[in-house]
Amino acid sequence: MSSYQTVLLAAGQGKRMQAGRNKQFLTIAGTPLLIHTLRVFEEDSFCQAVVLVANDKETEEIRALLQEWGLGKKTSIVSGGKERQDSVSCGLKALLENGAGGEETVLIHDAARPFVTKDKLRQLAEEAASSGAAILAVRVKDTVKEVTGGTITKTVDRSRLWAAQTPQAFSFEVIASAHRKAEENDYLGTDDASLVEYTGGAVTIVEGTYENFKVTTPEDMMFAEAVVRSRQEGERK
Repeated sequence: MSSYQTVLLAAGQGKRMQAGRNKQFLTIAGTPLLIHTLRVFEEDSFCQAVVLVANDKETEEIRALLQEWGLGKKTSIVSGGKERQDSVSCGLKALLENGAGGEETVLIHDAARPFVTKDKLRQLAEEAASSGAAILAVRVKDTVKEVTGGTITKTVDRSRLWAAQTPQAFSFEVIASAHRKAEENDYLGTDDASLVEYTGGAVTIVEGTYENFKVTTPEDMMFAEAVVRSRQEGERK
C-alpha cells in the first residue's frame, strides 16, 4: 500500500455560501466542516503529513480549532495565494521544504469535501503511484445540453462524461513540473489535473462516490447533515 502526503485547501472564502465567514468554520452535525475533512487524513495511517493551506487572516483561528478538536499531529499550516492554483503551489512548496520530492505521492484535496473515505484515498494513492496522475471522479447522471444564446445546440453523449472531484493525486515531480510550466506560461487551469493535461501528461480515473460532493451553497449544508445522519445510523446498526 502506498503512503502519501496531502495538500488540503482551505483558503477560499466561499462567497456562494452567503454565510459571512469562511465555510470551513460552519458546523455539520455540531462539528466544523474543516474538522470533518481533516480527521479523515489524520486518521489514515498511510497519510504521512498534511499541509493545510489557509487564508493568512484565519491561521490562528484554525490553530485554535485544531487544538480544540485534538487534531494537528500530522498537520502544518501555510498561507495561501490569490487563486486556488496559487494556494496549491504554496502547499507544494511547503512539502518540498519538508523533504518531499521525486516519485512520492501527493494528494490535493478541497477541504470543502468532507465526506471522502479512507478506502478511496488509498485506491487513489495506489493508482497515482502506478500511473503518476489520477483523480477521483463520478459518472455524470443527468443529460447534458450544450447551449448557445439560450438555445440548445447539442445533446452531449454523457456515457463519456465524468465529473471531476478531489482528491487528485500525483507523483510530486509530475504535479510540481505542471505547476511550474503553467506559471511560466500564465496558464490558469480549472483543477490540478488540467495542468497535467496542459503539459501533455495523462491522468487516469478512479471512480469516486456521489457523497464526496463539495459543500458550496446553503442547500449543500442540508445534504451534508443528511450524510452525517445516514453514516451515524449505519454505525449503530
